[in-house]
Amino acid sequence: MAPGIPSNTAANPLFTAAKEVQDFLVKNGWPFCFIGGLAVIRWGEMRITQDIDLCLQCGFGNEETRISSLLSHFSSRISDGENFARRYRVLLLVASNHVAIDVTLSGIPFEVEMIQRASRFAFSDTCDLITCSADDLVVLKAFADRTRDWMDVETIVQRQGDRLDQRAILSRLQPLCEAKEQPEIIKKLKRLFQTIV
Repeated sequence: MAPGIPSNTAANPLFTAAKEVQDFLVKNGWPFCFIGGLAVIRWGEMRITQDIDLCLQCGFGNEETRISSLLSHFSSRISDGENFARRYRVLLLVASNHVAIDVTLSGIPFEVEMIQRASRFAFSDTCDLITCSADDLVVLKAFADRTRDWMDVETIVQRQGDRLDQRAILSRLQPLCEAKEQPEIIKKLKRLFQTIV
């Protein structure tokens, strides 16, 4: 169990919802991993997060099965959730306990490889979830490039230290930043590594 995680995690609505969606995805045999706040709690620090983010492996061409199955089991948060998911590759769902769930439909190689590298982690005796690795979480957060995300990167780097594979992180992030035409993200992350690690 990660430091700072309360003993009553299993009763927390966020973890209850995460377990619900994980059980559904595992039952269907669909590879996935949790990202966002839940992964930050594992690799960085305990912080307040209101929703669940996960990446679901589907590639290009298998979206319809995933979308229709998820919408038959979970409610959509928007009126035209199916078309929104087709267009933006994100399903905006809600668990049975009303916790928001954002499901990214993976397509790019990095996302597929991230899911392959994911592992289970026991947030409590009764709640273990599949999350992305610390290295991949740094890539995701740096790429998002928002103030909150850089704060998360800092806590992850501080806590994980030299356990992070800086070379792998920068190698995975480089093509994403090139596609986004924001090479300054790489420079910013390198400076952070030099300052903290």
